[in-house]
Amino acid sequence: MKAGAAVKKEAKDEGCWRGFKPGDWSTSINMRDFIVRNATPYAGDEKFLAPASKRTKAVWEKLQPYFQAERKKGVLAVDAKNPSTLLAHKAGYIDRDNEVVVGLQTDEPFKRAIFPYGGLRMVEAGLKAAGFPADPQVHEAFTKYRKSHNDGVFDAYTPEIMKCRKSGIITGLPDAYGRGRIIGDYRRVALYGVDRLLEVKREEREQMDDMWPTDEVIRVREELAEQMRALKDLVAMAKLYNCDIARPANDAREAFQWTYLAYLGAIKEANGAAMSIGRISSFLDAYIERDLQEGTLDEAGAQELWDQLVQKLRIVRFLRTPEYDALFSGDPYWATECVGGMDLDGRTLVTKSSYRMLHTLHNLGLLRNQTLLSSGRSTCPRPSNAIASKSAKTPRRYSMKTTT
Repeated sequence: MKAGAAVKKEAKDEGCWRGFKPGDWSTSINMRDFIVRNATPYAGDEKFLAPASKRTKAVWEKLQPYFQAERKKGVLAVDAKNPSTLLAHKAGYIDRDNEVVVGLQTDEPFKRAIFPYGGLRMVEAGLKAAGFPADPQVHEAFTKYRKSHNDGVFDAYTPEIMKCRKSGIITGLPDAYGRGRIIGDYRRVALYGVDRLLEVKREEREQMDDMWPTDEVIRVREELAEQMRALKDLVAMAKLYNCDIARPANDAREAFQWTYLAYLGAIKEANGAAMSIGRISSFLDAYIERDLQEGTLDEAGAQELWDQLVQKLRIVRFLRTPEYDALFSGDPYWATECVGGMDLDGRTLVTKSSYRMLHTLHNLGLLRNQTLLSSGRSTCPRPSNAIASKSAKTPRRYSMKTTT
């Protein structure tokens, strides 16, 4: 199926897209074209950066007791009764009066969810290790009535593959762990709105409906139906936070919020070792630059958006097993983001928001298991390489890997 299926323009989209340079992205789903046309390269120094705002500091202060308790106890809380889905939990907040970007995995900070759809054994082993009882109703549902992902995978294994898996030749992950790096394009929700994405999915489904119902065609029809249901559930989840993601984002704050809510939907549905958030800094910078030019946002407000988005990423938590934690030396998860980089034509994609993202390391301080992977290229502006190196000069608990 063609990813850039044609879409209709509507008046509401024109308003949300005001000031952006049009292109293929405005008539089809094409994120790269939007970024190439609307990103503003920056080759200056970091003197424009702003400190953390009062609201950001207030939210961060509210989270410190959780971090401290977690270091002493480990897992603080688990919802063992409700398998995680987009709509499994009511809206949760840290400090509602000061949060600029809202949304939690469950209804409370640091409360972990369970993902038995991936595999019940992983859930029950994680609960036991953390000192929480497994729910008997969940156990009954996923042993008698619902087949998990891991059940299906192991049913398909041959005896030879099973032996290789258990010996660690194929993967170093725990035997019941089936998900590694998951990468989604969450920017689409902000740029196009869910209504537009649903429109494209319906067009794709119409194409499939005209095809002979082979096994593959039937499977794709089912997957498209699941995708459309998930998008509708995503809209319903966002409404719990009074956000209308059915339409495109109208300004930078909404672009940050819409993108994060799409990512939140992903981490409510899947617990990959790395839930990558993608190349968002160059994308979101286009909204910030437009708002700065319109006078509706200043640099302090732009940095506040980045700081509060990163705060949310820092408190993502999954219920893991001791084997998983031993493999990765702790309780980590990776929300990887591609900062800067360059286009296919060699043009830099470093923007001011590349700096703002790195600046969150100074405004928020550091946490364990943070890694900054920097790729030094002659096409990258010298100041951007300098600030990346400066961000790496931190205590041992933070590491930076530089490759050329």
